[in-house]
Amino acid sequence: MFKSAGSVERLANRLARMPGVGRKSAARLAFHILKLSKEEAYELADIIREVKEKVGLCSQCFNISETDPCHTCRDPNRSRNIICVVEETSDAAALDKVEGYSGLFHILGGRLSPLDGIGPDDLRIRELLTRIREGVEEVIIATNPNVEGEATAIYLAGLLKPLGVKVTRIARGLPVGSDLEFADSATLSRALQGRQEF
Repeated sequence: MFKSAGSVERLANRLARMPGVGRKSAARLAFHILKLSKEEAYELADIIREVKEKVGLCSQCFNISETDPCHTCRDPNRSRNIICVVEETSDAAALDKVEGYSGLFHILGGRLSPLDGIGPDDLRIRELLTRIREGVEEVIIATNPNVEGEATAIYLAGLLKPLGVKVTRIARGLPVGSDLEFADSATLSRALQGRQEF
């Protein structure tokens, strides 16, 4: 990427490994960091270090949090009998902005993808089943509307229905192949309100 300045090249190469950051964007970010004052650059480094030291996963829902359990799981105003199952933390964050949803979340940590070697044991499905046995009445499956998300939803419904819990799927207001984190609040709200039983 660069002819000289080994540390700048290492920085750009490392930034290019981040999701959604191509080689050109990584180079722009590296040059931007170079233009920062030492104080700003060190502040950025300190913030990254602080996030890595303080942020972990909630032991109940597996959302990112600086406390355990997280704020959502501790909130007494949250309905304990509804759990919305999502693939990633970013999906829970998007749905949490939707007006009208006051239940809990469960982050799977991905979706079934046999081609990528991701099977049921690679997701937090066992932990979800444990939570279901603690008085949950409804599970909303809010996996992304793509092939892997649909396969994950069908697999989860097959496991959950025999447990006597109501299993619903968010409505189809979301375009196929999209991600929840990029959907607007109105679309997500309609999808939650229009959920259907599996």
